[in-house]
Amino acid sequence: MRWAITVPNFGEYADVRRTAALAADAERAGWDGFFVWDNVHETFPAAQPMADPWVLLAAIALTTERVRIGTMVTPLARRRPWKLARETVTIDHLSQGRLTLGVGLGSPPGEEFAAFGEDPDDRVRAAKLDEGLDVLTGLWSGERFSYAGAHYELTDVEFRPSPVQQPRIPVWVAQTYPNRRPLRRAARWDGVAPIHSDPETMFASPAQVADVAGHVAELRRSTAPFDVSVPVVLPPDPAAAATLADEYRDAGATWLLVGGWSFDEIRARIDAGPLAR
Repeated sequence: MRWAITVPNFGEYADVRRTAALAADAERAGWDGFFVWDNVHETFPAAQPMADPWVLLAAIALTTERVRIGTMVTPLARRRPWKLARETVTIDHLSQGRLTLGVGLGSPPGEEFAAFGEDPDDRVRAAKLDEGLDVLTGLWSGERFSYAGAHYELTDVEFRPSPVQQPRIPVWVAQTYPNRRPLRRAARWDGVAPIHSDPETMFASPAQVADVAGHVAELRRSTAPFDVSVPVVLPPDPAAAATLADEYRDAGATWLLVGGWSFDEIRARIDAGPLAR
């Protein structure tokens, strides 16, 4: 199991230089990844300073050499897929093939979609997510590409260069537990990132992760590696944290994405290093 830090792209983390330096600290401390959120409008408890996640990832790519980087997660329905194709390939080259793209519907739909006149309906966002992934992979191929969907249409376009990573940049799909439909989507890609639908709980338990991992395994038609990437907030007690991490590993987690709101708390967690290798 590998270990990553995940932080918002707003609040204290909107300072791009400071957050990029934090990622470099994580790499020196032995962490395996550093992921940032992809929000555009955060107003709780008040309007927050915010950094563009792709500019932030560019800075992180230039201050690190080894850690895997990416978004957790990009709401593809509010992105132009062809613009995202350019951004992801650019970061993939800048990082020398270390990018993972996390995708999902986006939350909360009111702030992330409706506030800007975008349709917040789950079914519409899901359809745009699936079509957007088709468009991304077509453009990542570097070949002539056309597409005709309900939401996107491209005619005879060719994007160069292709990503460093082949056959493509890895894609992790978010799932809000216990919803099953996102697992069918995730099974077609490279990983799943489960959270819990209860706002009081937020994080999937080891038993729920085992349920997700087992269900995706039944759906998969590929023998390629597949990641179960679990966002968590670990308890401060080292023994309790180690026990919980072991439970997630035994449940099938391949990555633990350790997060938190406070910059100082995240720095302390980074300095302590991953709990196990």
